[in-house]
Amino acid sequence: MDNNGARAGIHFGLTSGVITTLGLIVGLHAGTHSSLAVIGGIVTIAIADALSDALGIHISKESEGSLTERQIWQATLATFLAKFFMAATFLLPILLLPLNHAILTSIAWGVLVIGLLSGQMARDQHVRSWPVIAEHVGIALLVVVVTHFVGDAVALIFA
Repeated sequence: MDNNGARAGIHFGLTSGVITTLGLIVGLHAGTHSSLAVIGGIVTIAIADALSDALGIHISKESEGSLTERQIWQATLATFLAKFFMAATFLLPILLLPLNHAILTSIAWGVLVIGLLSGQMARDQHVRSWPVIAEHVGIALLVVVVTHFVGDAVALIFA
């Protein structure tokens, strides 16, 4: 696989896989406290959102005009696979642990992945790692906090 297309797709897919899946499971947990709802949400993200993101990357890279057709398709496939598999990893804690513990484990897993990915990106760009890691982990945790309160609000309004 060509580095330009695949790398962009992998980085985007992993990041999106963590952020959207964490936001969804935290919000669904806060709103429903249902393992079934959380599992259904993860499966939906792994399929529908992975396909959506892959198409988005495909169209975005086509519009840039800087990659070859092959690189564009590599970015598309890499985005889908990275997003699908990253989202699917969040099923394990939900299936194996009590829901409250699974949510905390999922948050820790997501923070770890974002931290490692951000650190690698910073090293590749020859910049200090900690500011990049702190920024990206901070954004991920903001998503967790906001979606938790949105889930609480939805439960309060519609329950």
